[in-house]
Amino acid sequence: MAGGPPACHTEVMSKARRAGKLGALLIGMLAFAGAVARAAEIYAPQTLDRYFRLEWSKAGPNVNGYVYNSANRHAAHMQLVVEGLDNSGKVVAKTLTWIRDVPPNNRGYFETAVPGAASYRVRILSFDWVEDRLDRRKAW
Repeated sequence: MAGGPPACHTEVMSKARRAGKLGALLIGMLAFAGAVARAAEIYAPQTLDRYFRLEWSKAGPNVNGYVYNSANRHAAHMQLVVEGLDNSGKVVAKTLTWIRDVPPNNRGYFETAVPGAASYRVRILSFDWVEDRLDRRKAW
């Protein structure tokens, strides 16, 4: 009979355990979501300028160059965008490329094929700070 009194003590305990597991799962999910939100970092252009300098050129069908890291930390999983601009400065093409590792106080190389445009602009979209070589191996 649905909704009636439980048939025995075991049924009551079973329902309580299921409710407890659901509550623990919900609390765990909320804690994980909070940790993920806190882990995300947003970098202002001024912050990027403080740690990184871009040097690049157009060579044939490619844009290639270096990202210089002036920080005492490894930057990894760096995503760059190469924007093709028309004569008025309007973006007409976007190409994404990655740099796996930019060591501290050093540089990382990039090269990517791009469509034709009047001029180009290269920007850093995202990156991760990593503490040691083992962290980078696990992430890739």
